[in-house]
Amino acid sequence: MQFESTLTILNSDIPFLLEKRIKLLEAIEQEGSISKAAKLVPMSYKTAWEAVDSINNLCPKIVVKKETGGKGGGGAILTEYGKNLIQTYSTLQDEHKKFLEKLTNLTDFNTGSLKSLKRFSMQISARNQLAVKIIDIIEDNVNANIILQTKSKQKMISNISKNSVETLGLKKEDEIIAIFKSNNVMISITELLGLSARNKLEGIIKSLNFSEVSCEVVLEISTHETITSVITNEAAKQLDLKVGQKVFAVIKSSDIMIGN
Repeated sequence: MQFESTLTILNSDIPFLLEKRIKLLEAIEQEGSISKAAKLVPMSYKTAWEAVDSINNLCPKIVVKKETGGKGGGGAILTEYGKNLIQTYSTLQDEHKKFLEKLTNLTDFNTGSLKSLKRFSMQISARNQLAVKIIDIIEDNVNANIILQTKSKQKMISNISKNSVETLGLKKEDEIIAIFKSNNVMISITELLGLSARNKLEGIIKSLNFSEVSCEVVLEISTHETITSVITNEAAKQLDLKVGQKVFAVIKSSDIMIGN
C-alpha cells in the first residue's frame, strides 16, 4: 500500500494550478493553439479558454498570450513567466512525490500507525545548508565521495558511508542539501594549495559580528548564497578580516552532511 495525491496550488483560497491546467499549458506551448491543446489534454475548448483566463487573472504576470478569431480558434503562446511557472510546478511535483514516498515508508499499514512523523518536522542546528547538485559519486567498499556543485558552480566533496548513499537513494544529477556546522568552517585569506581539507569555497565577506570571544563571519559565495563561519576573535584579528575582502571557506569533506 502507498499514499497518492495530486498537487493543487491555491491563490486566495481559489484553486489556481491543478495538474490538468499544467498539462493544458504544456500542450499550448507544444501546439501554439488553445483549441489544439484542449483536444490534446483533453478538455472542451470552452473549459480550456476559461482555464487560461483564470490562470492569467490569478497570476501577477501574463502566462498565456492569445489571439482570437480564425477557424482554428486563434493562436496562443506561453510567456517566459508561463514557462517558468511550468518548471516550478514540475519541481514542486517532484518534491511532493518524494514526500509521499517518505510518508509511505514511515507508515506501518499492518497496524495503521506512523513510525516517526516527527522526522518530517525535524530541525537541525547546523547553520549552513546549501542547495547543491550531485555531479558524481565515487565509492569504495566502505565509503563514498559525493562530488557536489553549488549554484555558483564551485565544487564540494562530502565523504559519507556507502550505506548512507544507499539509504538516501543518492544518484547523479540529484538536487540535495549540503549541511555543515559554522564552527567547522575555517577561514583563509589564501587558497592554501596542498591543504588536506578538500573543500575551499571562494567568497566575499558580507559581515563580521564580534562577541566577547568569537567572531561570526558571513561569506557570500554567490548572489543569495552565503556561508557562515564562527572563529575566535583572536583569529579574526590575526587575519585582519574586513567586510568586502575575498577569502576562502575551508571545510573538511567529512564535516559535510547530506540531506534530501
